[in-house]
Amino acid sequence: MKKKFYPDYLIEVLFFAITTFEIILILAFLFPPVIGKEIDFTAAYQPRPEWYYLWLFYLLRFFSTDQVFIGGVLLPFTLIAFLLFIPWIEKKIGWMLTAIIGLIFLLLFIITTIIEALS
Repeated sequence: MKKKFYPDYLIEVLFFAITTFEIILILAFLFPPVIGKEIDFTAAYQPRPEWYYLWLFYLLRFFSTDQVFIGGVLLPFTLIAFLLFIPWIEKKIGWMLTAIIGLIFLLLFIITTIIEALS
């Protein structure tokens, strides 16, 4: 006798899918994964950004609370604008000077990120 997909194979597939799902649920409840670091509520809170924001975190140290907008918004947007307008800047001042300025920005990014990561 030939089996048809419906209802013969469908019942088998559903049985094994539901059984597998139940086994995964049981294992998940018996052995819950440890997610993230344990929090020490007695320690003082020190916010730390991800590595790609460390340069900006370091840059903000040099600005008072009145001038945070300059260090936190204007300077990063200036750097981003430079990167966006590289094709037009290169036509005006030449590729060598544009490459030097871009390399200086890259080195500043790397150096300030390393300084902040080590502190």
